[in-house]
Amino acid sequence: MTTQSGSKFAVFAAIAANLIIAIVKFIAAALSGSSAMIAEGIHSLVDTGNGLLVLLGMKQAKQPADESHPFGYGKSLYFWTNIVAISIFGIGGGMSLYEGISHIRHVAPGGEMGDPTAAYIVLGISLLIEGGSFTVAIRQFLHAKGDAGAWQYVKRSKDPSLYTIVFEDSAAMLGLLFAFLGIFLGHLFNNPYLDGLASIAIGLLLMSVAWILASRTRGLLVGEGVNPDELADIRRRVESDPAVERAGDILTMYMGPHDLLVNMGVCFGAGTTAEQMHEAIHRIEADLKNAYPATNRVYIEVESLSDMTTDIVPHD
Repeated sequence: MTTQSGSKFAVFAAIAANLIIAIVKFIAAALSGSSAMIAEGIHSLVDTGNGLLVLLGMKQAKQPADESHPFGYGKSLYFWTNIVAISIFGIGGGMSLYEGISHIRHVAPGGEMGDPTAAYIVLGISLLIEGGSFTVAIRQFLHAKGDAGAWQYVKRSKDPSLYTIVFEDSAAMLGLLFAFLGIFLGHLFNNPYLDGLASIAIGLLLMSVAWILASRTRGLLVGEGVNPDELADIRRRVESDPAVERAGDILTMYMGPHDLLVNMGVCFGAGTTAEQMHEAIHRIEADLKNAYPATNRVYIEVESLSDMTTDIVPHD
C-alpha cells in the first residue's frame, strides 16, 4: 500500500469511527447530564467534519493544472488542513471550553449528579472504536516515517493528511481519559465542578493540537522547499555533471505534497556547445527526478562564465 493510499484509508477509518462515536456520546450526555460528555460529543462531531475536509483537500490536490492554476492545485490540501486547524481550535476547543465554564457557573449547590452508567458505557465503546481508528492511523504513520523520528517526520513531511489524523486521534484518546476522570472523580467526591473542569481540559487539549497543526500548515502554505541536506545533495548532483562548471542559486518549492518545483542557475564550462548544454540539462533533470520522485518541474537558467548572457530553459 502506497503512502498516499494509506493516508486515505486512515482518513476513512477516522471518519467512520468519529461519526459513530459522536452519536453515542450525545446520547450518553443526554442521559447523564455530563458536561464532559457533551464536550466529547462536540469533539467527535468536529473530527468527523475535519476528516471530510481532509478528503476534500486530497481530492482537489489531484486536479490537473489549467490556465488559471498553471502549477496545479496541490496546495489545496494545505488550505483545507489549515481550515481543519481553525475548526479544531474554534469549534472543538472553543465550544468545549465554553461548555465547561458554563457548567461550572450553573452548578446548583447541593444538586444531585446524574447517573454516570450510560457515560461509562459510552466511554468504553468509544475507547474501543477510537482505539481501532488510532491503530490504523499510527500503523500508516510509522510506515510512512520509516527510520525518521516522529517529530522530525512531521516537520519534514509535505503531506499533512496522515499526521493530521494521528494528531486528532491522539487528542481523542486523551479526551476520553479526561472525560472519564472528570465523571469518575466528580461522583467519587460528589463534586460536579470536576466534570466541568474535564470539559475545560478537553477544550485546552484541542486548542493545543490546533495550534501545532496551524503552525505546520502555515509553512506549507507560504511555500516550503527541500531541507538543507537535500538541497546540498541537489547541488552536488548538478555540479557532478561533466559539462557543469558550477551551480548558482538553487530554489525549490513544494507546490503540493507530491509536486516539487526546482529552479536553478547553471554555469557550463568554457567551450561547451549549445547541443552539449541541452544534453547536460536533460541528464540533470533525469537524475533529479530519479532521486526525488516528487520533482515535476525543473527550470534551469543557463549562465555563461562571464555572466553576461542568460537563457532560461524550462523543462516540465
